[in-house]
Amino acid sequence: MKLFITAAFAASLLASPAPAQQMQGHQHGATPPAPGAPAATGGPTFKAGSLVIDTPWTRATPKGAQVAGGFMRITNTGAAPDKLLGGSFPLSKRFEVHEMSVIDGMMKMRPVEGGLVIPPGATVELKPGSYHVMMIDLTQPVEQGAPIKGVLKFEKAGEVSVDYAVAKIGAAAPDAAANKPKP
Repeated sequence: MKLFITAAFAASLLASPAPAQQMQGHQHGATPPAPGAPAATGGPTFKAGSLVIDTPWTRATPKGAQVAGGFMRITNTGAAPDKLLGGSFPLSKRFEVHEMSVIDGMMKMRPVEGGLVIPPGATVELKPGSYHVMMIDLTQPVEQGAPIKGVLKFEKAGEVSVDYAVAKIGAAAPDAAANKPKP
């Protein structure tokens, strides 16, 4: 029973604000990028090899929460695929790449086995209710405010340091103010 409650709580933290019925039939994954550079979302970008990581962000968590989700857009400007394998986050003991989807009206979340493929010439969006990174076994709450440094691990691009903007609890997108480092 405890596992069910924990899984349900995690799903509520990571769910998209859109109603579940609107998500049915939605294709998750790679989308063609806009011509030229990836679409700007107003946040910082990080580059590693042929990858451009745009606006990494997370949500603040309530006291006692054991999980947090991380979101971003990853564009592969190269000619070969790469894979997001995992990473690290200083406030969690574990870090995994997950997918959330609605199957037969039920929200399901599971780790992405073997890593999330970033096809050449495509953008993969990690967002609430879809693909995301999961910070598990939080050692303290994630608090809104200054960005938090983390690391993403890719098969070819290697380890990439990123700054996660921290939006308010339940946010559907990063706050513009949270994207700017504090002086």
